[in-house]
Amino acid sequence: MTSERDGYAPAVKPVRYGVIPAGGLGTRFLPISRAVPKELIPIVDTPVIELVVTEMTASGIERVVLVVGPGKEWIEAYFKPNPRIEARLAADMRREDLELLKRAEQLAQVKSVLQAEPKGNGHAVLQARPLIGDEPFAMLWGDDIMLGEEPALMQLVRARERLGGGSVVGCIRVGKKDISRYGVIAGTEVDDQTRRVIGIVEKPAPEDAPSDLAAVHGYVLEPEIFDVLAKQPPGRGGEVWLTDAVAELARQGAPVWAVELKGQRYDCGDKIGYVNAFVDAALGRNDTGPAVRAHLEGLGWKAPRAR
Repeated sequence: MTSERDGYAPAVKPVRYGVIPAGGLGTRFLPISRAVPKELIPIVDTPVIELVVTEMTASGIERVVLVVGPGKEWIEAYFKPNPRIEARLAADMRREDLELLKRAEQLAQVKSVLQAEPKGNGHAVLQARPLIGDEPFAMLWGDDIMLGEEPALMQLVRARERLGGGSVVGCIRVGKKDISRYGVIAGTEVDDQTRRVIGIVEKPAPEDAPSDLAAVHGYVLEPEIFDVLAKQPPGRGGEVWLTDAVAELARQGAPVWAVELKGQRYDCGDKIGYVNAFVDAALGRNDTGPAVRAHLEGLGWKAPRAR
């Protein structure tokens, strides 16, 4: 296989579609999740799901499919026009607020599909097949944020282009004490940031982990993943898991790459990860940063010195 290292990068079909599983019950965020989907819980004033869709569009995605569960169909409505509020803001000449209102609906073409039963995240991704068809697509979790100089998804897209196609798994390096919480990559080294995946070991004991690369954040997937998911038998908990299907792709010999992502990751499906994301976002904004910093310093927190 040729690559940029050989002076030639083969053309691959561009990634224009994205899938976001958003059907979970959000039980870790009770009681608020009994009324508000966790994907719509805000980081300051922006829902997590908008940040995820923004990462997709910043990485070249034009059409996004939200896979939602019963009662969560209205997540799609967040990305649709709201004529009532728009008319009020326009009448009051509130241009900045009007821009904020319209921001989400201008990101991408967003549609939702229903996952009627909670049969696993692999089953959720399979529900998007009628809208994706025979196209490569990105998949990001609806509660995972990663911030850096380049969007994490763009890093996966560029790796796929550089390597001449194939599916790509986003990864971070994880210490032994936390490795059993993740799917861990087994593979052969391609370069400093890339491995050819031969398997993914789900939640191994530290002594059994094949590497320190944990699968996180999302994937870029070739459309053959749908065929694998359609035939995938239920795994742990009686559900169909995307990780198992990606591992099966690799076992069959299809090119699957693991890429170490650069950036700061926040698991917003976890309360501590969510709070960290909220605080860091508030500190980093011009409108909220000074007041939040002053408040924290009043509690005895010392801001890190500028380097």
